[in-house]
Amino acid sequence: MTSQTLKVVLAQINPVVGDVAGNAAKVLAAATQGRDESGADIVVFPELCLTGYPPEDLLLRPGLQKRIDKAIDTLKQKVSGVHIVIGHPSGKVGQELYNAASVIADGEIVCQYFKQMLPNYSVFDEKRYFVDGHLPSTFTLKDITFGVTICEDIWFTAPAAQAKDAGAEVLLNINASPFQQGKPALRRNTVRQRSQENHLPILYVNQVGGQDELVFDGGSFALDAMGNLAMQAVAFEEDLIPVVITKTSDNGISLTGHIVEDLPPLASVYQALVLGLRDYVEKNRFPGVVLGLSGGIDSALTLALAVDALGAERVQAVMMPSRYTAQMSLDDAAQMAGQLQVAYSELSIEPMFNSFLDSLSETFAGKAVDTTEENIQARCRGVLLMAISNKTGAMVLSTGNKSEMAVGYSTLYGDMAGGFSPLKDVYKTLVFALSNYRNEISQVIPERIITRPPSAELADDQRDEDSLPPYPVLDKILERYIADDGCFEDLVAEGFAADTVAQVIKMVDRNEYKRRQAPPGIRITGRAFGRDRRYPITSGYTVTSTIE
Repeated sequence: MTSQTLKVVLAQINPVVGDVAGNAAKVLAAATQGRDESGADIVVFPELCLTGYPPEDLLLRPGLQKRIDKAIDTLKQKVSGVHIVIGHPSGKVGQELYNAASVIADGEIVCQYFKQMLPNYSVFDEKRYFVDGHLPSTFTLKDITFGVTICEDIWFTAPAAQAKDAGAEVLLNINASPFQQGKPALRRNTVRQRSQENHLPILYVNQVGGQDELVFDGGSFALDAMGNLAMQAVAFEEDLIPVVITKTSDNGISLTGHIVEDLPPLASVYQALVLGLRDYVEKNRFPGVVLGLSGGIDSALTLALAVDALGAERVQAVMMPSRYTAQMSLDDAAQMAGQLQVAYSELSIEPMFNSFLDSLSETFAGKAVDTTEENIQARCRGVLLMAISNKTGAMVLSTGNKSEMAVGYSTLYGDMAGGFSPLKDVYKTLVFALSNYRNEISQVIPERIITRPPSAELADDQRDEDSLPPYPVLDKILERYIADDGCFEDLVAEGFAADTVAQVIKMVDRNEYKRRQAPPGIRITGRAFGRDRRYPITSGYTVTSTIE
């Protein structure tokens, strides 16, 4: 037997959830391009690529499955000269609906596999919609036998072993695996385990793009039978990536492809934020965005992200000074807006603020000034931004970060107002790191914005650390409490001051009601506020509650 060569193209595409016809057209275009330009024998697409991932309760609509069936019929008719592997729901809603992968060739489904390991944790709730499969599935092309698995299957030993036992010489694993910090290396290490356990080459294709709070980073790759990296795709971009598979006369399998190096950690997070913001705006058809530019670091980083995601011509920045706004804030905001060449205006909130105070003077008589007056200022700004949004169609970007969101250092219907919050899952310490990273590319954030002490500028001589622990301490406590579910006793035992830990935990717990009303934002950690952290608003669980 002579050696046999076959080319697989991994189609790292960006589908739109619910747009079955549009996604099918994207599949057809990629299959045609892969066949004609790369000479592909097989083009492999991500998990549930016909619906986009995650389709959530769209899966409960019988009409969705009708559209999927029609799309599959269309692909069977129009795809020729190449095998395609596509992910889609299969079956009947409310009965046996599967997360499926179908291999289509010559007008037929020649192989179909049903996902066995359905994730039901964190942002995943597939058991709400699908039933699990049980059997391996293989197909053979040019004397090479391929097995198929779907995403979570590769994190367990059984599905890959079943495929190997069924005769698979190469495993195709289709994915919709969302990004989080450290995830690319974790994926490769996990897939490497399966490869080495079964002495089986594995081709891993992943979706790319933003979907509400999730970002999919692509980063598709291929490992040989020893677990060595043979191909790795670019991250955060659509791409068609060829992998040449050679079967030698002694039945050995080798893989050949191009390897793109991993992005550094900060670059990876920054690109995730840019892509998540861009796709939220584009897929929801907003003409652009508007944000309040305060002269502080959070709004500065948000502005940089917006311009990188959409271009300066689609971004509007508004400075809304009050009696407490420092001149340096006015100067720095104007300087940054000018450097980035965005539309920029100054709208003082003083007339509105004074009007509110006059209207409330009788009601507030005899009561001391407190955070109420601070919140009125924030809400004046929210009203202005929402008015601009209503008039122009531009979406308001909220500029708050995860540290503030965690402890409630934000104002409902004020600085929390907006349609999307790019920094919602970004701790304050990471905001500083990302700002410095962005300035290494080109100096767009004035250095004074990064180095000056953070302040909401809602009162005289106000500093964030007047109300909060220093951010390096605060963020470490928040990470342990939110991401790791660390309790009060654990954190104190780790060396944090008991009163500080108690203060932070109480603030986190009592501000769940605010977070429930916050706009969506991009998830970059393993535990974001949103889909994968579901805490009750009304709760008697306190920091140190015990049974007497």
